[in-house]
Amino acid sequence: MQIIHTEQALRDALKAHNQIAFVPTMGNLHAGHLHLVKIAQTHAACVVVSIFVNPLQFGANEDLANYPRTLEADCDKLAQLGVDIVFVPTVHVIYPDFDGVDLHQSITVQPPPIANILCGASRPGHFAGVATVVLKLFNMVQPTVAVFGQKDFQQLFIIQSMVRQFNLPITIIAGETMREPNGLAMSSRNGYLNFAEKAQAVQLVRSLKALVASVQLGHHEYEKLALHATQQLMEQGWQVDYVTVRSAFTLLPPTSSETELVVLAAAKLGKTRLIDNIQFCAKPLK
Repeated sequence: MQIIHTEQALRDALKAHNQIAFVPTMGNLHAGHLHLVKIAQTHAACVVVSIFVNPLQFGANEDLANYPRTLEADCDKLAQLGVDIVFVPTVHVIYPDFDGVDLHQSITVQPPPIANILCGASRPGHFAGVATVVLKLFNMVQPTVAVFGQKDFQQLFIIQSMVRQFNLPITIIAGETMREPNGLAMSSRNGYLNFAEKAQAVQLVRSLKALVASVQLGHHEYEKLALHATQQLMEQGWQVDYVTVRSAFTLLPPTSSETELVVLAAAKLGKTRLIDNIQFCAKPLK
């Protein structure tokens, strides 16, 4: 396995490969990330995993400085899987005008208005930062396939839209959300939870499952169901950002004829913000 830090060394290493599968990450890898790597390995002989904590997607009051960085352990895990290349660029490699303080990234990808709702409503500029760094990484790696997790459903939606609208020759593969034995969605942020909070965190997915069950029983008052789930979580000590039912194809409120839905939630438990979602089919309204 090669660990590469510069763009030119990456391009040189990839010259011999026509089919490349790419998994972009911010490190602190867990079983969910490794699942995405395994998916990538089924789509191309050469697999590249990037590890880069992207400052452009963090807001002023977010946890960039404290984001867990576990490069040595991450590389050990990737080596055991037989990954070909781990790309670990510096901030200056990704943002060439970085002066040590400011990124000076004056040209950014402006995602669609959907980026300003749900997680984007409380994290202004977040998805512009995500889309910009992903496009940069795509330009450097030149993958034929890229794999993203479904847990970040809104992020996946925006990346799929960017690839389609910019005519990028990349197939985006969605990897299912991997979960702890109790159902908690695997996330690097789970490491911020103390023992009691981690046990309580399963309440988030349980509330989503209950909402899905209600819809599948024929209840279509989506806003009322979401409000009920929100109130239950708040009573259990959560600070709820949102719980909502959306079209899985547009992320907009579903029409009466839509059956492919997704319920999404974001909420804080203590100081830790968690997200989750469940895609499901519902019976159309008559």
